[in-house]
This record gives sequence, structure tokens and C-alpha cells, in this order.
Amino acid sequence: MTTDEKNLLELQEQVCFALAIASRSVNAVYRPILEPHGLTHPQYLVMLALWEQSPRSVKNLGTELQLEPATLSPLLKRLELAGFIRRERNVADERMLDISLTDAGAALRAEAESIPPRIIDKLGMSPDELEALRTSLWRVIGAAQTAGSPAKN
Repeated sequence: MTTDEKNLLELQEQVCFALAIASRSVNAVYRPILEPHGLTHPQYLVMLALWEQSPRSVKNLGTELQLEPATLSPLLKRLELAGFIRRERNVADERMLDISLTDAGAALRAEAESIPPRIIDKLGMSPDELEALRTSLWRVIGAAQTAGSPAKN
């Protein structure tokens, strides 16, 4: 093998490995910032979605967050126990469960506005660098979802 050739099975060359390490590392940066607000990183993502739109159905929330009901349900139960959300049957269709913010959940948004600047500071990256990274990640997500769709297999 020449120095120009890469070992395709080298761990450091794997996109999946880099993404897994990046995800764990970034979540570790969020952890101490979210803890005083009583949130885990997955709960923070649920709250972000609800701050954009509340109420919304569990199905809608799961679609937005790309989470299965079995993963989302325990998150919602813990957020309800914390007093941030309410889970209620939809009046038009009792089979549907609606999630809405409580007053405490809505008030938490003001506190949470300090989180993104603190994350940017901790990562030591410029907003432009993070925007470029986010754009690239969404491209990877789209490509992976397309590649994983049943029509492509």
C-alpha cells in the first residue's frame, strides 16, 4: 500500500465512528449546562420542539424528533413528572395523545435561551463553523435516510 492509499477498515477513517464520538462528546458538553434546568439532552430536544409548537400530538412530536414511541414515551413521562408538560387525550380523537407545555415548561424557555451561547463558547467554534457543520450533518442524515429506505435495498 502506498502512502496515498488509505486503509478503508481503519477505525479513524470510519464516518460512523467519528459521528458516534462527536455525538457523545457534544452531549457531554450539554450535560452540565442542562442539569441545573432539570433536563437531560433528549428531554431538551423534546422541549425545543414544544417551544416551537405546543400542543402537538405524540405522533407529530415523534416524527419531528425522529424517535420511536417506545423511546419518546418515557421522556414524556419524566417531563410530565417534572411539571414541564401535560399529556392529554385529544378531544376530537381519543386515540391521539396531545402534549402541551405547562406554565413552568413555557417559563423554562426564557432560561434555556442562555444555553446555545454557552454551548458555542464551550465548543470554541464560531457560529459560522457550527452552521457549516450542521448543514453537512443534515446532508449526511438525508443521504443515510435515502440509502436506508426500502426502495434502495
